[in-house]
Amino acid sequence: MSVVFDILASAGLWAAILRIATPLIFGTLGALLCERAGVLNLGIEGIMTFGAMIGWLAVFHGAELWTGVLVAAISGALFGVLHSLLTVTLGLSQHVSGLGVTLFASSFSYYVFRLVVPVAGTPPTVMPFQPIDIPALSSLPFIGPAFFTQTAPTYLAVVVALIMAYIIFRTPVGLAIRMTGENPHAAEAQGVNPMKVRYGAVIVGSALMAVGGAFLTLSAFNSFFPTMVQGRGWICIALVVFASWRPGRALFGALLFAFFDAFQLRLQTVVEGVPYQIFLMTPYILSIFALALMARRARVPQALMQPYRRGER
Repeated sequence: MSVVFDILASAGLWAAILRIATPLIFGTLGALLCERAGVLNLGIEGIMTFGAMIGWLAVFHGAELWTGVLVAAISGALFGVLHSLLTVTLGLSQHVSGLGVTLFASSFSYYVFRLVVPVAGTPPTVMPFQPIDIPALSSLPFIGPAFFTQTAPTYLAVVVALIMAYIIFRTPVGLAIRMTGENPHAAEAQGVNPMKVRYGAVIVGSALMAVGGAFLTLSAFNSFFPTMVQGRGWICIALVVFASWRPGRALFGALLFAFFDAFQLRLQTVVEGVPYQIFLMTPYILSIFALALMARRARVPQALMQPYRRGER
């Protein structure tokens, strides 16, 4: 128990939780926005991978860090346009389209990366975002190093979660998104264009996913390798269900998974005689357990994965 207490009392643990949660927050919010409008976006894994690669590539060729984030967001938006064209305009299977986007984006990322960086032992690096010291707050005992020495994208992720919660539940735009995800025909009767709403939600949501990927190469690390997303996209899909499609709960879910992950990493260094694979799978087992508990009470948007055709019911 003393080992557990020592880990929990470490400011480094809580700082790591925020870092680990950041790409999950962006990805989960992006997937949540898509699904609130009625579109399942399983392309998230590939979009995050491409965002990580293209953001790093832009900075590697001399762009500013925020420009790299913007380039990643634009690339994600383009994949959102592709997914919207296939699912919203053509009404194709959202599962198949999303998986196709993931396969295409992941493979294209590796292809472009190898064009720029031929086979080499060590990938080239860039200068990533540096932690920001907030006056008066960063110097506070424990709280300062735990929560107020993060990089700018981490603070941005929390702000985006709060803004999205406000927009979805407190603005006409959010009402239109929720109506489209529940009953697009009723939304149309109120003067809302469900096609435009779905396009907009998927494009913006995909941009957020790509920003989550860019965080990995421009803040968490300083280089790109093709497998660096490591299933975070699929975790984000599960976190949307855990959150019951609510941004505030999505933020909590991302932090909870990050806590499990950061905690097991520290347990590996102090507990001997246990295969490290046991620790690695612990966050996923606990996440599945939490998801099973929350999913029973989750209310799925009624029009999720249902193609919309004007005039049809």
